[in-house]
Amino acid sequence: MSGDERRLHVLRAIVQDYVRTSEPVGSKALLERHQLGVSAATVRNDMSQLEEEGLIAAPHTSAGRVPTDAGYRVFVDRLATMKPMTRAERRAIEEFLAGAVDLDDVVGRSVRLLASLTNQVAVMQYPSLTRSTVRHIELVSVGGSRVMVVLIVNTGRVEQRVVDVGRDMTDQAGEQVLQDVRAMLNAEATGQPLPDVPALLHSAMDRMTPDNQAVAAAVVDSLGDALLAQTEERVVLAGTANLARVVTDFPRSIGPVLEALEEHVVLLKLMSSMSGFLDEDSVAVSIGAENPYEGLRSTSVVATTYGSAGGMGVIGPTRMDYPTTMASVRAVAHYVSEILDS
Repeated sequence: MSGDERRLHVLRAIVQDYVRTSEPVGSKALLERHQLGVSAATVRNDMSQLEEEGLIAAPHTSAGRVPTDAGYRVFVDRLATMKPMTRAERRAIEEFLAGAVDLDDVVGRSVRLLASLTNQVAVMQYPSLTRSTVRHIELVSVGGSRVMVVLIVNTGRVEQRVVDVGRDMTDQAGEQVLQDVRAMLNAEATGQPLPDVPALLHSAMDRMTPDNQAVAAAVVDSLGDALLAQTEERVVLAGTANLARVVTDFPRSIGPVLEALEEHVVLLKLMSSMSGFLDEDSVAVSIGAENPYEGLRSTSVVATTYGSAGGMGVIGPTRMDYPTTMASVRAVAHYVSEILDS
């Protein structure tokens, strides 16, 4: 084993011990707990080198060492594999999420489950309509000239609007108009990105009869309104109380972290920035000062994508069990994707 490999082994042992015990780690403890295969003098020299490289540091009140943000970064980047989940854990995740009845239930169950698995704060971004595609558009007469427009997208999200189309839709002629307009909408929109749909439908209306055009115009306008109304996306949190267990991990105060968690715009930008460049099944980790938001610079964020239009992850102290947390985030996202794509 080369010197660099041995020092990486020592760093890994320091991270693992500090995450488990929350106590600074000394050379004697390392030798007692880990099969390092070298002398105490060699371990002390390696720790000295790691400290010079800024990967570990000595708290003022202890002779032991703790990982720095840079040390955690090296540890995460050198992870060979994430900690595998047991078959029982995977089955429990699948069964818990499979009981969801709609998108809101999927999101609520997912954040609660992720918070429970990781003992961190779980964050989940609702699927973005602007990055979704149309699965189906349904039109339902609800009396007189009023029609319910139901937009179903590929992420399972459902938007409903009731629109006045300006003519009675309850007679046989009205039913035929609804049938024709419904067929046109789905022929043009199914599988298309939502931002492109209004223009496609307006273009298609030119090929319709005047009676159908008037109804289609009202319906298409309502679909445009539904899309505009969802430009402000939503996030859902669970497990904020978990921070109370690790309050000593925040050197100044937990206050800035709690304030940042209340700023949903901050969380949306964070999820988007971290998940925007991820490949399927990959997980991003942002550690300490790497976070662009001041209130979160004493935390680590582990995030991934689910489906084709959403991000999810956890926020907790930098003293985090990274392999287990990363595996949990990826596993929950995988099952959520399966549910929404089915």
